Order: sequence, then C-alpha cells, then structure tokens
Amino acid sequence: MAQYDIIIIGTGAGGGTLLHKLKDSGKKILVLERGDYLPQEPQNWDTIEVFQKERYHTKEIWKTNGNEELHPGTGYWVGGNTKVYGAALFRLRENDFNKTQHASGISPEWPIKYNDLESYYTEAEKLYNVHGKKSLDPTEAYRSEEYPYPAVSHEPRIQELHDAFVKEGLHPFYIPLGVKLNESDREKSLCIRCNTCDGFPCKIHAKSDADINCVRPSLNESNITLLTNAKVIKLNTNATGKEIISIDVELIDGVKQFNADIYVLSAGAINSSALLLKSANGLHPNGLANKSGQLGRNFMKHHNLAMLEVSTKPNPTIFQKTLAINDFYWGDNEFKFPMGHIQLMGKSNKDMLSQDAPFFTPGMVLEEIATHAVDWWMTGEDLPQADNRVQVINDEIHLDYIDNHTEGFDRLVNKLKHILTTIDSGHSFIPHSLYLRKKIPLAGVAHQCGTAKMGIDPNTSVVDINCKTHEIDNLYIVDGSFFPSSGAVNPSLTIMANALRVGDHLLNKIN
Repeated sequence: MAQYDIIIIGTGAGGGTLLHKLKDSGKKILVLERGDYLPQEPQNWDTIEVFQKERYHTKEIWKTNGNEELHPGTGYWVGGNTKVYGAALFRLRENDFNKTQHASGISPEWPIKYNDLESYYTEAEKLYNVHGKKSLDPTEAYRSEEYPYPAVSHEPRIQELHDAFVKEGLHPFYIPLGVKLNESDREKSLCIRCNTCDGFPCKIHAKSDADINCVRPSLNESNITLLTNAKVIKLNTNATGKEIISIDVELIDGVKQFNADIYVLSAGAINSSALLLKSANGLHPNGLANKSGQLGRNFMKHHNLAMLEVSTKPNPTIFQKTLAINDFYWGDNEFKFPMGHIQLMGKSNKDMLSQDAPFFTPGMVLEEIATHAVDWWMTGEDLPQADNRVQVINDEIHLDYIDNHTEGFDRLVNKLKHILTTIDSGHSFIPHSLYLRKKIPLAGVAHQCGTAKMGIDPNTSVVDINCKTHEIDNLYIVDGSFFPSSGAVNPSLTIMANALRVGDHLLNKIN
C-alpha cells in the first residue's frame, strides 16, 4: 500500500502550481522541498546582501568546461526561484510553438500548440495576479480574456520613453507583472511599488510567487503534507524498470524512503535531469527515462544581456520594470530572422553597479551613473544543442554550454542602442552615448529549460505531451525541462500554465 497518492518533488513555478491544481482532489499528496522557507528579514531588500553576497543563492559548486568550478545563481527555497524572480509573466508567442528558421539554425516545433495552453495561460494569470493590457503587443497571440488586473502604470521618465518609441513607429506595451498591486486604492494595495522587486525577495509578500500564491494556501488542506529540508537523492524502480516504487530522501535526521502511486519531478531543468541521471540502475544504465539519450541534453538558458543607458537626463523612477518592446521579435525589414525581446529591468543603484565597475571607481561616480541610468534587459532565443548539456560525473553536476546562433540577438542589442540614441535628446550632450553592458554568464541559470524535452517519439524525446516520461509509467516532469525550444520571453508563465494542464491530466487519471 502506497504511503501517498502523489509525491511532488520541488515547489517552484511547476511544482507549486501543480500542487495548487491538485489540492482539492482529496488525494494524499506529499510535497518535498530541499530548502526551507525564505525568511522575511531586513536583508531581503539589502542590495549588498542580495547581489554582492548572494545571500539567497546556494553555496554548492557545480563544474563546467571539464573541472572548472561553477557557482550557480540559483536558490533552494519553498517557491523555488520564483522567490527572487522579477515576476514578468509572458506568454510564448503563437509561432514559438512552430518550427522557425533563425539566421543560422532552426527552432524546433512543439508537439503541443499555443491553443492547447491558452486557457491555462489565462488560469495561470489569474492565479498569479498578472497585471497587463492586451492588444498593445504586435506579436501577441489570441487571448480569450483581458488580463485579470490592470497594467502597472509607467512613472514619468518611462512614460516619456514610451511616447518617444511610439513616435518612432514602435509598439511599446506594459510588461505583464505578477504583483499584488492596487493603484486605484493604494490603502488596499499590498505592493508598494518599491525599488527592490526585480531580483530581490519580497519582504512584504507582495510579489506573486509559487510559495505565497500556491504552496502556503494548499497547506490548509488536510490531505497535503510539505517536508522542507528534504533533498531527494534517488528514485527507485520496480523489477521491470517501468514504474517508480520509492524515493530516497535526505532529511535532517537521516535518509528516509517514501512511496506513492505517482511521482512528479519539478526540481528545475538542471537538477531534475541530474537526479534522474544519478538514479541510474541496471535496467536504466544511462539514467532513468534516458533510453533516447536525450536526458540532460539541449540545455537552454536564453541569450540575456543587461544594459544601462546613461544620458544627461536624470531618472528618478522607483518602480521601473513596466515597459517592453517586441517589434523585433521576428526580425525587421533589414533582417528577416528572429532577434528577440526587450524589456526594462528593476532600477539599479550604486551597490549593484559596483560589482562590475573597476575597483577604483569612486562611489559618487557610481551614484551619478545610477541616477541617470535606464536599465534594459534583452532576451534572445537560445536554440537547443545536444552538446549543451547536464551530466553527472563523480556524483557532481557538470553543466557544459557554448553560446550559439547569436547573430539575431547581437542585432537586437545594436538596434536598441541606435533607437535610444535617436529618441533620447539627453544623448545629444554625450559625444558617444554611454552604455554599460553585461552578458549574463552561464552561472545565471534563472531561465533554464530543455533538458528533458517533450515529444511524441520516445527515441528522440524524454517526456510525452502530458509530460510523462516515455519509459516510466508513473513519473512526470513539470519544470522547464520539457521545453523543446525556449522562445525569447521569460519561461515562468509557460511552466505555470503547463503545470495546470498536466494537473488536469492527472486529475482525470486519478479519478
């Protein structure tokens, strides 16, 4: 007799959302999180603690490029990385689900389409309090409903940029944000529009994350059990290798075994594939669910670049992350291939800038730069490559990755620079516009996806269209691992929507 009906491993965007979907089923569900609750503390909004000391990132070390150390920018908390994400919750474009030609490669077709997720996108937007306004984004797909909450307004400097973009014939739109904000009645608003949202934990729980919106409310149900500081170290199969019969879990007081009828893995695209590789046995010598040899391969993280535009105009904006541009998502008249997505970041300060400034840069100079900067974030599609992969060697995670197919993304960066120089009169006082650029390194794995890709053919994919592994009948994966391609927008909402879709499948199965 199984101890539980379902075991969910991980509480981030996938696992937390799935738990919400299943909580009213009456089924006995065990949720395992290798971390603990992220504490509410003054350091939540301390830039030095969060960014320089990486207070909320794991201290574990992975390997890359052979034996080179890699310090991953990821955290193990109830709610996973949604505890520190920027809460930008975009839908993939409709054509992101189709085979798409890039300048030097192909983005593969998905076995499901946008319409299979549309209603779940809508459900996820309601669950995560998403603010936005439809019909402004020129690449927006069909929406069955308006956003559940009104768009987060621009502050004056950002509105000025918005109006200038419009005059240039562009179509800026509001970033869809998952925050608990009520601008029409600020007394009833949990969100205070602070400058510590993007990349910070929310000290007042006003950001819509998987912990606050999904996990904690689910614990009110008597059929739900959450164990924190519970690291799953192995999945064990039956004698035929076709079902998981138990899992080994490392707890504070030692290793314990749990079993269930159904197991759902949502530890993140890197850790999920690593766990399945570590669980290899005689029937699955190359890792569980890896008959195709695709497990751990096709790792994607997006081409991401942060850029500060510094002009003579001061930027007193506090809550800056409100504007996005998709006019070049699929290319333009000069370049007929996809380029990517542009959005604003949270407002930087001198302590953020000091990480990348020369050690001799005076604090007052950094303060001046921050005061005049507008912070941009650009994302380009990262095409799947078999050799970009997760491996486990000597029980250590190895993450190998080489940048690829960057021409479209490089054009996007130069396109934005040109436009900003054209529209921002402040630049006329600077002979060569000052831009500070930083490409996000491999350690920045917030957008990780693709290591257990979804497909119809078990010889070329790891999970089927319901995210069940082809070879193991009671094992599902609902984090970003299933992505066949990455698109060029934040993956969180698609992970959430897909978890709701898989949740419906499981409800039909168990009932």
